[in-house]
Amino acid sequence: MSEWHGQLAGKVALVTGAARGMGEAIARELVGRGARVVLGDVLVAEGEKVAGELGDAAARFVRLDVTDAASWAGAVGVAVDTYGRLDILVNNAAIYTTSPIVDEDPAQLERILKVDLVGPFLGVQAVVPAMRAGERGGAIVNISSQAGVQGIWGHGSYGAAKWGLRGLSRTAALELGGDGIRVNAVFPGAIDTAMTAHLGTTEHPAAALGRIGRPEEVASLVAFLASDDASYLTGAEVAADGGASAGRMPVFAQRGRGQGQGDER
Repeated sequence: MSEWHGQLAGKVALVTGAARGMGEAIARELVGRGARVVLGDVLVAEGEKVAGELGDAAARFVRLDVTDAASWAGAVGVAVDTYGRLDILVNNAAIYTTSPIVDEDPAQLERILKVDLVGPFLGVQAVVPAMRAGERGGAIVNISSQAGVQGIWGHGSYGAAKWGLRGLSRTAALELGGDGIRVNAVFPGAIDTAMTAHLGTTEHPAAALGRIGRPEEVASLVAFLASDDASYLTGAEVAADGGASAGRMPVFAQRGRGQGQGDER
């Protein structure tokens, strides 16, 4: 948790992919800053454990399949019924695999697009009515990827989804600004979670900072974008990759078929 205790007091957030990794860190950061959070995930046991650690007054877990509109409606309903409002959505849930385009199974491409792009699209649709009903609008933070700002070897399917999320974020910012709903996107690079364990190192030779990032570093950025301190920021794109997208990709990202799968980082 950062120094900004109470910065999000009175706000209610829905965070997807919140059972572990970066989503868990985001949920904990938002609660630490005073928000009440609904944690959504398909990993029920893990999600319930995190929510229990955060406490009943601050957090609830709901099983959320981001590819299903009815599941989204249920999650939004939990937020509104439990806490009376919904102010923040963090579209973090995603799946990740790598493969050269010529070897990719088209069914896997469709699966990644459904979770990583259609899921956030359905999420925006689901939360807008509740945000419009509030007097303060809302904030949506979409978690894209370094693969959404530059080409990375082996990331044809994942990159297509994350570039698509970039476009969705910009369009939503234009369409929802009149309702006081801000939409911003974050582009993490390699973050130290189970999703990057296959790299076998925390060093990152292509990052200006020379290392892989920590989930808490992304979480603090997301919390800022969700807060009133970012009240004039919408349609913004922030790379949280240690400067990796400013230069060439490291060898470990250009060669091989590193495999990972699960919620976003």
